[in-house]
Amino acid sequence: MISIAAMMFAAFLFVFANNVMAQKKPGPWETPAKYKTMKGKGDLATGKELWAKHCKSCHGAKGLGDGPKAAGLKTFSGDFSGKTFQALTDGEIFYKTSFGRDEMPAYDKKIADEADRWALVAYMRTMKK
Repeated sequence: MISIAAMMFAAFLFVFANNVMAQKKPGPWETPAKYKTMKGKGDLATGKELWAKHCKSCHGAKGLGDGPKAAGLKTFSGDFSGKTFQALTDGEIFYKTSFGRDEMPAYDKKIADEADRWALVAYMRTMKK
């Protein structure tokens, strides 16, 4: 006999999986040329702290796109551990973090210090599989 808890868990998984599958893949996101070659240095401890405060809720603790708010998004928030994301230049990641688009907010004002945004870039690099 299946317990009520097991049935509730199965229902949760079904709803979560359907919601994630209903999300569309993000379209191409072009980065202006001047950002593509930019490089910066970032403090990992600061990046980790900023990630927990600003990014984890959508992107998840390990950057897999599985944060608690992710299922409510129209577009998948991305897997930062994979080859596609990790192939981006540091400048491309900095640009996307700074200026956002669609459901991804811009952080150029929320995290006004460029060094802090570079710290996020450095921290995102640690998510590589």
